[in-house]
Amino acid sequence: MNLILLGPPGAGKGTQAQMIVERYHIPQISTGDILRAAVKEGTDLGKQAKAFMTKGELVPDEVVIGIIDQRLREPDCKTGFILDGFPRTTPQAEALQAILTKIEKSVDHVVNIEVDSEELVRRLTGRRTCKNCGGMFHIHFHPPQKEGVCDRCGGILYQREDDREETIRTRLKEYQKQTAPLIKYYQDKRLLRPIQGVGGQSQIFEQVVRALGTTPA
Repeated sequence: MNLILLGPPGAGKGTQAQMIVERYHIPQISTGDILRAAVKEGTDLGKQAKAFMTKGELVPDEVVIGIIDQRLREPDCKTGFILDGFPRTTPQAEALQAILTKIEKSVDHVVNIEVDSEELVRRLTGRRTCKNCGGMFHIHFHPPQKEGVCDRCGGILYQREDDREETIRTRLKEYQKQTAPLIKYYQDKRLLRPIQGVGGQSQIFEQVVRALGTTPA
């Protein structure tokens, strides 16, 4: 079974991806992970990616697509895969389709985890990080025993710049702008499986399993 997992920041994609991996025994292919692996291995494409990453620039589509192509040909993808973080745009989706056609595979389902923007803002702006040990807390879901103080080491908790409301809203707007055409692309192909990303992790996963409509291996 070949899957694509979509969802905005804070939708719980990472948790659901891991649950899919454990249930269906298929590898999770994260763009960030495979880029770092290619750089570490020193492949030709990895060297190209490193040249951009060291300058803090986005790795161009053609390099990312080349690395995805190589990854999908590896033996552990023979029975399926879950793509997490790719594609992000319609051109990337079209490039992915070209890769899959070459290796005689196809996308079976595109799982899109949907969460209201205000709920996402609440989730993401509530995160707090310990300045000392890096411990993570959340003012709503996992608050420290003493406000502003880390339970582990007594360090000061702070809100990272990335977790501030203005930054979060900008990220969400950019995600919607970029992903809306991609969602329509897969909707038109009748591959989109919308999932409501609200509730407990297991409740959300039950929706995923029903949407996939298959018996796990």
